[in-house]
Amino acid sequence: MSKQYTIDKEISLEGVGLHTGQEVKMTFKPGAENTGFIFKRVDLEGAPQIEADVNYVVNTQRGTNLEKNGVKIQTSEHVLAACVGLNLDNIVIELNASEPPIMDGSSKFFVEALEKAGVVAQEADREEFVVNEVITYHDDESGSEIIVMPSEEYQVTTMVDFETKVLGTQNASMNKLSEFKSQIANARTFSFLHELEALIDHGLIKGGDLNNAIVYVDKEIGEETFEKLRGVFNKDNISVKPNGILDNLTLHYPNEAARHKLLDVVGDLALIGTRIRGKVIANKPGHFVNTQFAKKMAKIIKAEKRNNVPKVDLESKPLMNVNDIMDILPHRSPFLLVDKIYTCTESCVIGVKNVTMNEPFFVGHFPGKPVMPGVLQVEAMAQTGGILALKSVPDPENYLTYFMKIDNVRFKQQVVPGDTLIFKLELLAPIRRGICQMQGYAYVNGKLATEAVLMAQIVKTKEKI
Repeated sequence: MSKQYTIDKEISLEGVGLHTGQEVKMTFKPGAENTGFIFKRVDLEGAPQIEADVNYVVNTQRGTNLEKNGVKIQTSEHVLAACVGLNLDNIVIELNASEPPIMDGSSKFFVEALEKAGVVAQEADREEFVVNEVITYHDDESGSEIIVMPSEEYQVTTMVDFETKVLGTQNASMNKLSEFKSQIANARTFSFLHELEALIDHGLIKGGDLNNAIVYVDKEIGEETFEKLRGVFNKDNISVKPNGILDNLTLHYPNEAARHKLLDVVGDLALIGTRIRGKVIANKPGHFVNTQFAKKMAKIIKAEKRNNVPKVDLESKPLMNVNDIMDILPHRSPFLLVDKIYTCTESCVIGVKNVTMNEPFFVGHFPGKPVMPGVLQVEAMAQTGGILALKSVPDPENYLTYFMKIDNVRFKQQVVPGDTLIFKLELLAPIRRGICQMQGYAYVNGKLATEAVLMAQIVKTKEKI
C-alpha cells in the first residue's frame, strides 16, 4: 500500500471568487492523517469546517457547491482537482469567504502553490478502492453517462459534444495521475455566450473577466450585447476572434474544453473520499452527473467496506492460540471471548471466536432461542483490539488496555450457537500517548454482524514487589 501525503508548510493565494466577486484569501495547510480534504471558513465565528464529502453537495449550477450546518463553500472543484492531481490526501483549505479565488479559471495556480509548499509522505497507509467490475451511472434527461472499469491505476477520459459550430466534439484523456500537472491543470473553465448572458442577468460571475474564462460565441452579437459586455467587464473594446472566442484569449490546447471537463471530473470525484484504482470514462460530464456518480461510488465503497469479510483459513495454524492470547490479555474463562488470532500487523488484527452452545451466557439469555448478546460481541471485538494495542509495547504482559469510548455501534446480524465470529480491527490513527482508536468489524456467515469505533488507553500495571 502507498502512504498518505500532505504538504510540508502552509501557503496562501489571493484573488476573487468567480460568482461572488468577493476578494478572498485561501490558505493551504498540512492535514492530519486520515482527515482528507477539509474546507475551513475562518471568516465565520468558530471557523466551521466542511469536509469534502459528496453528501454535502447542495447545488451544481455552474460549480459544485457544498453546505454543512448552513455554512457554504462554492465552486470547490478546481481546488480539489489540484489536491488530487498532486497525489495529496490530507489538506486543510482555509477561506475567508465562501468561494475560492477563480485565478485564471484553471487549477494551475493551486498546483503551483501546493508544489511550492512541498509534498511530504505521512505514516498512515492510503485507502484505495480497487474497481473489479464495471460501474455505471446514466442520466436520462441529459444523456450523460459515467462508467468506471478495472485498470491498474487511476485514469480518466472525457468525451464532450456541444453540438455547435464553434465547439463540437472533443475528447481528452489522463492515462496516469502524474499527467495532471502538465496536461490538465492549466485547462481553463469556459462558457458559451448565451450562458454568459444568463449568468450576468442572474447576478452571477461578479468576479469574472475575460482572462479567467474562455467564452465561445455561439450566436450573432448585436451592438446592444457588445455594450452590455463592455460594461460588465469594464473594457473599452471587446471583439470576437476568428476561432469564435470572445476577446484576447489564446487556447492552450485545441481540446481545452474537454481537458477542463476532465479537470472538473477529477475535482468532483474527490468528494467520494476514497482513491479509485480504475478507469473513469465520462460522456458529456457535468457537475450534476459527476456528483451523482460520486454518490453512487461512495455508497458502493461503504457497502463493500462493511461486507469485506477477511479471508481466513480456519484450518490453518493461527498466529496465536488461546494460550498465547492469555499471555497478553488478563481475561480468563468465562470472560475470554477470543479463541485465535490469525493476523496482527502494526495497524490491523484479525481474530476468531467459535460460538458454542456451552457459552455460559446462553443459560440466561433467551434460553429458548439463544442469541449472543450484542454487548458481548463488542467486548469480544474490544479484546481482539486489545491485542493490537498491546503489541505496540515491548512487554505487553505488563500493560492493560482500558476502553475509554465506543461510538457508532451497529448490530446487523444475529449470532447464534454454531457460528464463527471473525473480528477485524484497524487503527484509525497511529497510537499516540497510549491512546488507540480503532474501527472494528465482526462478521458471521459471510456478512457484517457488528461494527463500532473503539478508543482505548494503554496503561502500565504496577510492578509486583
